[in-house]
Amino acid sequence: MPPVSLYIHFPWCVKKCPYCDFNSFELDHDNFEQEYLNALQSDLNEEKEIVAGPITLHSIFMGGGTPSLFSADAIHRVLDMVNGLFTIEANAEITLEANPGTTDQASFDGYYNAGVNRISIGVQSFQDELLLALGRIHSADDALHAFSAARSAGFSNINIDLMHGLPGQTLDAAMEDLEIATSLESEHLSWYQLTIEPNTYFHKFPPKLPDEDRLWDIFEQGLLLLERKGFCRYEISAFSKPSYQCQHNCNYWSFGDYLGIGAGAHGKISISDSGFTIERTTRTRSPQDYLKNPRRKSTRIPPGSLVLEFMMNALRLKDGFTLSRFEQRTGLPKDKIAIFLQAGLDRQLLRYDDNDDQHILPTELGMRYLDELLLLID
Repeated sequence: MPPVSLYIHFPWCVKKCPYCDFNSFELDHDNFEQEYLNALQSDLNEEKEIVAGPITLHSIFMGGGTPSLFSADAIHRVLDMVNGLFTIEANAEITLEANPGTTDQASFDGYYNAGVNRISIGVQSFQDELLLALGRIHSADDALHAFSAARSAGFSNINIDLMHGLPGQTLDAAMEDLEIATSLESEHLSWYQLTIEPNTYFHKFPPKLPDEDRLWDIFEQGLLLLERKGFCRYEISAFSKPSYQCQHNCNYWSFGDYLGIGAGAHGKISISDSGFTIERTTRTRSPQDYLKNPRRKSTRIPPGSLVLEFMMNALRLKDGFTLSRFEQRTGLPKDKIAIFLQAGLDRQLLRYDDNDDQHILPTELGMRYLDELLLLID
């Protein structure tokens, strides 16, 4: 069976960013910690009862929203809850997302002592005017101080979230952001383009973004800069130093399993008791409703959708997938994707590994045009 990870969602923020389409809400009441921890405990208990058999967690990711709105004591208690119900691998990656506007040295010290071993800092830009355009609550100095505090607390695995293609952003400004980020010597960078999503403030009131030519220049020059600085691109928007790929996200993209708890959290579980099936789970989306009754809803993925679901994840990875992994993770024979593979090879969007014709990788063109590649699936 695939590795199993755990995602824990924390739905509140100080302020909703205008580009954000995640399940996040501005915090509107006090004493939220204990209420939410009670709901998470109920959620975990239900998940333990429903998912049969012993489970060893490969990784834990606490995302949001803004998990760093919660105290270190609360995070410690959450991890104690998890540890009381599930086995956690000895070297499991345990990540917490942090907003520079909600952290200080004491909070990073506390998260480290609670058992968190990887911090993901939502920087987005190191330039105050761009942060203002994005509606962020922190300044460039706040971001630098947050990174320094995390390192001082003992974290040796830090990710920086950075965006490009921002309103009014020039090529020089985008490269300056990358220069600052890489000078900090973080172990991981998530560098992704701002996109305008439905049901966001930016969708209703679109900002003026760089044109396509500038976006492409930013992307090309950024890739070269990151390569020079020793960062390996292992996924469409993820870059790391050697051996620091995000294990939690790699499990997602490899079509591994994951439990999802917290308001609006999603999960994926493979079931083999009576034939091989895959189940998607969702939790009550509204925090207010979740606090009253954290309900779990599950649906089986139709066999006809499995090829697309697998490929839209696996082909995000530069290393692609093996045919045996496709069969193991979907329960489908490799013949099911023969026509798709040939079409991708013919269009030079896919290629075989030079030393293994059972290993399929996206080409640089395939990673750039992943949506077009996925349209080849019958």
